[in-house]
Amino acid sequence: MSFTVYPAIDVREGRVVRLAQGDYARETRYAADPLAQAMAYADAGASFLHLVDLDAARDGGYTLLPLLRAIAQDGRLQVQTGGGVRSTADTQRILDAGAARVVVGSLAVKEPQQVAGWLERFGAERIAVALDTRRDDDGVWRLPVHGWTQGSGIELDVSLAHYARAGARHLLCTDIARDGMLNGPNIELYRRITKLWPAFAVQASGGVREAADVEAARDAGCAGIVLGRALLEGRFALTDVLPQDAAC
Repeated sequence: MSFTVYPAIDVREGRVVRLAQGDYARETRYAADPLAQAMAYADAGASFLHLVDLDAARDGGYTLLPLLRAIAQDGRLQVQTGGGVRSTADTQRILDAGAARVVVGSLAVKEPQQVAGWLERFGAERIAVALDTRRDDDGVWRLPVHGWTQGSGIELDVSLAHYARAGARHLLCTDIARDGMLNGPNIELYRRITKLWPAFAVQASGGVREAADVEAARDAGCAGIVLGRALLEGRFALTDVLPQDAAC
């Protein structure tokens, strides 16, 4: 299986930021503007970019089409992007602007039949289902929505089973408790998902702190990993973890 490294750019109010555990009140801002940061990742040899509209993730209405077009026109990076995707029209606009893949989060939890229809309409390669999860006090993995600000009550396993039946291919799963915390990804969670649902190409996300975490995710059966804060803060170089063939 090829393994894809996805450097991530989260945008809020036009700036590159990172949130701690998805908390909008715990934001770290970075100096680079989003386009310059994307081009830096392309210069380093990335083949894919993970682009998130944080304003839209909470409020709806994807706002990054101009940025997406600029990145796509450069031609070096394929882009998977999301945040605030609420409709078929949203999905079509993002794809028309040059995205390789649209990331669907809150709606994938709240409207699973609609998103199953998008998988059929646009194809499983063009949709990434983002099931961002938090373990509750009873040890059950559940799925918050709207930028992780609201609970849905829906269990991760129920949603995974639905999307396996619907033919989803790309699954982005974030352990919210680890996101932006630099305490290591939840390898146990990814090992469990890849074992129970081998048809998914799982993207690990959240907590990466060192290059060894990337290899651990690959060893757990993941098809890729999203890298945010660790790259922005220079904890390791993107070139240290890119596959030799930069396969996507």
